[in-house]
Amino acid sequence: MSRIRARFWDPTGARYGIPTYPWKMSPPHLRTLRQLAADGLRPAGQGVQAQVLWRSRRHGAPGVRAAYLYDVRFALPKRTPTARQRAALAKANAARRTCPLCLRDVGYVLPRHLGTCLDCANGAECGQEAAA
Repeated sequence: MSRIRARFWDPTGARYGIPTYPWKMSPPHLRTLRQLAADGLRPAGQGVQAQVLWRSRRHGAPGVRAAYLYDVRFALPKRTPTARQRAALAKANAARRTCPLCLRDVGYVLPRHLGTCLDCANGAECGQEAAA
């Protein structure tokens, strides 16, 4: 094990407060939120069980980065939305795509800084272009 990986090896949590592992060296039953979501699971109220630390040379955020891990054994299946919740989400998403000036569904979420579709913001007659 290299010195960098040995620096983050703390499975008992004595050094960092919670069990800590280097990149790609955590036990298989510990997963990140994205990994749980990909498997159709949610943490179900459990706290962070461990963390993965690694050194980053990324331009905007150099230093040590962390990913929090949850135990898959305590995870529960994701809740499915009801039909009314799905309908409300569809209505809200349609409202985000409807231009207030030309009143058409443009197929993308309107930019908040413009408040209108791109055609209306550029001064084009977007209502007549759709008819042509």
